[in-house]
Amino acid sequence: MSDKLRVGILGGTGMVGQRFITLLENHPWFEVVLVAASGRSAGKLYEEAVDGRWKMQTPMPEFVKKMTVYDMDKDFDEIVSKVDFVFCAVNMPKDQIKAIEERYAKAEVPVVSNNSANRWTPDVPMVVPEINPEHLEVIKYQKERLGTKRGFICVKPNCSIQSYTPALNALKEFGPKLVVATTISGNLRCR
Repeated sequence: MSDKLRVGILGGTGMVGQRFITLLENHPWFEVVLVAASGRSAGKLYEEAVDGRWKMQTPMPEFVKKMTVYDMDKDFDEIVSKVDFVFCAVNMPKDQIKAIEERYAKAEVPVVSNNSANRWTPDVPMVVPEINPEHLEVIKYQKERLGTKRGFICVKPNCSIQSYTPALNALKEFGPKLVVATTISGNLRCR
């Protein structure tokens, strides 16, 4: 790719948003151009908004420290004008997550969500690229429902599923009969 895609992170001050920031530092395809969060963090420099709450083992990347945090609701139009797509890592009730993800998608901004709110929405693909990239084909039906040309929502599975399913997929030709998976969260419900 000659030009990097401009990425925004919704919920960028929380732990999952922080993880996105560390993963995207110096990424060859993506450039984080903005971080958005709730009104409590909006208007502050990122390092101030996260002060005392940085959860990653690696230091906060320099590129994000002096970014001003946007309000993902009030600054919506400005955010939409500056990004090619967003990663969504917000921590709020599921109905609010669904509403904000759909709002961005309807504004023609693709949304890649870390949240579970849309995992059960029939036309929203939940993708593990090594296993089911063909699930992306349902996006065309989602776009019809939303009335969009470019905007859509795509979700990832929960963290435990995405960690072991690629290995299980590689073993499927050997025909394992039983898989026992234990998670610390205790409540594993898979789609």
